[in-house]
Amino acid sequence: MTDKLTKQDAPVRRTDVPMVKAEGVHKSFGQVEVLKGIDLEVRPGEVFCLIGPSGSGKSTFLRCINHLEKINAGRLYVDGELVGYRQQGDKLYELRDREVAMKRRDIGMVFQRFNLFPHMTAVENVMEAPVQVKGARRADAHHRAMSLLERVGLADRAGHYPSQLSGGQQQRVAIARALAMDPKLMLFDEPTSALDPELVGDVLDVMRDLAESGMTMVVVTHEMGFAREVGDSLVFMDEGVVVESGRPRDVLTNPQHERTQSFLSKVL
Repeated sequence: MTDKLTKQDAPVRRTDVPMVKAEGVHKSFGQVEVLKGIDLEVRPGEVFCLIGPSGSGKSTFLRCINHLEKINAGRLYVDGELVGYRQQGDKLYELRDREVAMKRRDIGMVFQRFNLFPHMTAVENVMEAPVQVKGARRADAHHRAMSLLERVGLADRAGHYPSQLSGGQQQRVAIARALAMDPKLMLFDEPTSALDPELVGDVLDVMRDLAESGMTMVVVTHEMGFAREVGDSLVFMDEGVVVESGRPRDVLTNPQHERTQSFLSKVL
C-alpha cells in the first residue's frame, strides 16, 4: 500500500469538542431494551473500540451514531451536533430524511458484509457516492477512487467486479468507498467477522493505516490484538450497558469487573 498519511497530514479539527458524545442513550425494539443508558465520549483522532458478547448492543449503538437506528431517549452528538434531531428550547424535532442524509455524508460506515454494488467494478463502487451525492465530476471522482484503491492495495483490481474479488479485497474496496466521501468519522461494525482468517490481516492493515493518519474511528470488533495495539480507548458492553472502560491494554490485561473477566477468559 502507498499514499500513507501521518497524523501531521490530517485535517486540523477542534479537539475540545468530542467527535462522538452519548448521554443516556436508550434504544428499544418493541419490548426489548437493547441500549439502557449509554454514556461515552470519543475524542477527535481517537480509535475507540467496542467489545462484548453478541447481543450486547454494540452494533445497535454504532448504527445510532449515524441515525440508521433512532434512539428512544437521551442525546447523541457527532462533532458537537445532535444526531438526527434539532433542539428548540427544551424540545427535540426530528430532521427530515434529506437533512439526515446530508449529515450522514460526514460519517463513513463499513459493515460486516461488504454491500458493494455487484454490477459495478471496484473503481465504479468507490466513485458512485461522490458523483451521485456530492456532484463530483466523473474524471475527478475516478482519479480520487484510483488513489484510494492504491491506498488500500487494490489499484490493480480497479476493473474487477465484486464477484471476482476475495472477501478481504471486497472489504478493502468498501473501506475505500467510505473514504471517498472524506468523512470526519469512520464506523466499523465487525469488519473482519465475515472473512476467512487468512484474509483478516490485510483489512486490519488498512485500518491501522487509517489510525496512523489521524482518522477518528469507532470499531466494534472481536480482534483483541487490534484493539490492544491500535486502540486508544476500549469499552466492554454487556446487556445494553457499559460494564467497563479504559485504555485497551489495561482492560484486556487487568479487567476489574467480573463480567469482563469472564468474557475475556473465553476470547483471549
